[in-house]
Amino acid sequence: MSIMFSIFGKSKKEIEIPRKTKVFVGVSGGVDSSVTAAILKDEGYDVTGVFIRTWTPEFLECSWRDERRDAIRVCASLGIPFLECDGEEAYKRGVADYMINEYKLGRTPNPDVMCNREVKFGVFWNFAKDHGAKFIATGHYTQNKNNSLCKGKDESKDQCYFLWTLTKDDLSHTLFPVGSLEKSDVRKLALKYNLPTATKKDSQGICFLGEVDMKDFLMNYIEEKDGNVIHENGEILGTHTGTLFVTLGERLSFNNLKKSTNDLPYYVIHKDIEKNEIIVSNNNPLSDSHSEDGFYKKEFALINTVFREEIVENKVYDAQIRYHGEFYKVKVMNDKVFFGVAILVASGQSIVLYDRDICIGGGIVK
Repeated sequence: MSIMFSIFGKSKKEIEIPRKTKVFVGVSGGVDSSVTAAILKDEGYDVTGVFIRTWTPEFLECSWRDERRDAIRVCASLGIPFLECDGEEAYKRGVADYMINEYKLGRTPNPDVMCNREVKFGVFWNFAKDHGAKFIATGHYTQNKNNSLCKGKDESKDQCYFLWTLTKDDLSHTLFPVGSLEKSDVRKLALKYNLPTATKKDSQGICFLGEVDMKDFLMNYIEEKDGNVIHENGEILGTHTGTLFVTLGERLSFNNLKKSTNDLPYYVIHKDIEKNEIIVSNNNPLSDSHSEDGFYKKEFALINTVFREEIVENKVYDAQIRYHGEFYKVKVMNDKVFFGVAILVASGQSIVLYDRDICIGGGIVK
């Protein structure tokens, strides 16, 4: 048999698995994972809800107990077992420490990518296997079609960008039931199933940590160090408190700003870590066209690449350099991505590649 999602007259075949198969669902206490569990139970699978407990620094208010409470309530309302997976060490080591160390090197990591790799599709899958599950399922808005990672039906919610590290082996035991639905339909299903999270707002911010100001977070691990903010024309505009706290493309606020008559915003286009200087421009690096120079480039080398499909030389792919960012036409060769236009991408960030609706993988900017 195959798992079929035929909600509101729509039908999407995702993956072939027998009914009554044991599936562990990562229940976060949010509406998407709640509906994921409800759909799978409704389709006749042996569903267990699993809350993944992770690390929270002492200086942040702990919210996971509230989320766990909601996850328990969802499982109780569905009449499915509830378990708790200890992901604290995996999160601290693979996400938080990784993020902090990358920033210390002047790079800009993506913690959500690493959270999925290390926690949701790492420690959670191992936990599920150890408890006899054959599959795991999450509330991500993406689709698994014959072990190919495909964009979610709701383009405004698609999360392929955060899942580029998944391998074909990962996909062979993973389900994404809400990926074939619009968010509005997921909300309707939550009400239909009478889930306690039906009207709960979506979570925002860093995976598991929530809405955290990145500079406030990093200041607990990295010392402030005053330096100059310099316009690309060479003029010193003011001061900042550390190059390690900003990323390329960021709209910058800084100290002792020289007043100008045009009141144009300033964007970071370069960081000199050794000199502790930040170079800014009035041109938005994310929307304006730029010439290839020392800051804007057309070629980027990738590390830690994962490609689920064979890369074809001279074939044109689509690339994203940020979540929900625009798509660029690129070619790929020898773990290098060649853009048709000059762009600004910070080292440590992810470049994710697509062949039409299929996310074929990606890598981290060297």
